[in-house]
Amino acid sequence: MSERERVEIRPQTGLQEAFLSSPADIVIAGGAAGAGKTWALLLEPVRHKDNPHFGAVILRRTYPQITNEGGLWDEAGELYPLLGAEANQNEHLYRFPSGMTVSFSHLQHVKDAKGWSGSQVPLFLFDQLEEFEEAQFWFLFTRNRSARAKVRPYVRGTCNPVPDDDPVGGWLNKLIAWWWDSETGYPIKERAGVIRWFVRASEQIYWDDTREGLLAQFPGSEPKSLTFIPGTLDDNPALETADPGYRANLLAQPLVDRERLLHGNWKIKATAGKVFDRSWFKSFLAAVPTDTTTWVRYWDKAGTQDGGKFSAGVLMGRRPSGRFVVADIVRGQWSALNRETVIKQTALSDAQLRGAVSVWTEQEPGSGGKESAENTVRNLAGFKVHAERVTGDKVTRAGPFSAQAEAGNVDIVQAGWTEKFLVELQNFDGVHGFCDQVDAASGAFNKLASARSTLAPPIFQSRSDEIMRELMGR
Repeated sequence: MSERERVEIRPQTGLQEAFLSSPADIVIAGGAAGAGKTWALLLEPVRHKDNPHFGAVILRRTYPQITNEGGLWDEAGELYPLLGAEANQNEHLYRFPSGMTVSFSHLQHVKDAKGWSGSQVPLFLFDQLEEFEEAQFWFLFTRNRSARAKVRPYVRGTCNPVPDDDPVGGWLNKLIAWWWDSETGYPIKERAGVIRWFVRASEQIYWDDTREGLLAQFPGSEPKSLTFIPGTLDDNPALETADPGYRANLLAQPLVDRERLLHGNWKIKATAGKVFDRSWFKSFLAAVPTDTTTWVRYWDKAGTQDGGKFSAGVLMGRRPSGRFVVADIVRGQWSALNRETVIKQTALSDAQLRGAVSVWTEQEPGSGGKESAENTVRNLAGFKVHAERVTGDKVTRAGPFSAQAEAGNVDIVQAGWTEKFLVELQNFDGVHGFCDQVDAASGAFNKLASARSTLAPPIFQSRSDEIMRELMGR
């Protein structure tokens, strides 16, 4: 390679430099999106490129996360060939001239970790560690061995913040709790990169500032070292230079996601008033605007009568200005038969008053949910009707609607249902109580937004139940 063609490969000052220079057995980097974590992860194995007996394994939770556009495999393709490595597409592996390898794998199911029994891997690298189960992480830690490579085995991981009650990643929140402020949720600057030591005894993890301190408490143990290195978009000027609009993408997120992904907050979680704040809704209309161009009625269904869950159908439209309007909500506790009658009557009324209205209904998991959705589609023969199977958690699905509400881009018609809708929005946290109106409104919004390409936030689908006023405790 000539001098003109020579490419300099080095970490950026900040997170990447600290991540690649730490001697700890386990180094976890992250706390925000766009900090350059993945590039640092890919760069770590390169230090062993001349060791023919060294092998590194980079893990994501699912296979598509490895091969998605712009994901791990694509980024590796920009780095490793510069160092003479050749790709094996079938095995998702890069082999360097010395014989050193970097392979890419996934652990979709908890039991998949057992598939590594008998392996000896000098370096495990977890991308988005918060997506892995605790049992997966600690089991692979037992496979972190190195006899032939003559290198002290070690583990590296990257992550974004998750709350302590997250059903998958809550363990990671607790594991690195010493490195962030329990009051604010933000990383403690003075503790960034500070190495601590731990041992596990009687199913508990015990910590100390020194290895010697733990050996004094637990004679004969083998303490391991761990550190956490926080980072934000400010640590990755290369990204902002290449994509100046990325910060705006993070700023456009709902409050909870914005705090996590832009500021690295480990404490923030969806509680009453954080997903939706009723003060965001300032535009109340005396009548449905006549300039609305696109209409969607979205149904969140429940088959109960005289108690239990509610069914709700939210009519939402989009105006030429790009503003959204919540025009009508039909809500009640009906039997399955009466509910289908109400849905049919509402469709007839919408068609008479609004013209072309797309009707959407969610499909619950299982054969019962599929049958219910099919019944609604048959019931509305002659109308523009669709059924969809929704995925993802309730807060995530409500995120795009929340972002536009916070931006003041949602109008609400003043009617008898308005106050109950606002109360439910204010109390929504995705877990407690009922949130059927939020679910239906989010579903309608997502369908309207997905029909246009001008909306900044990503599109999700939605499903929920109404929230109670007294939520907290989260």
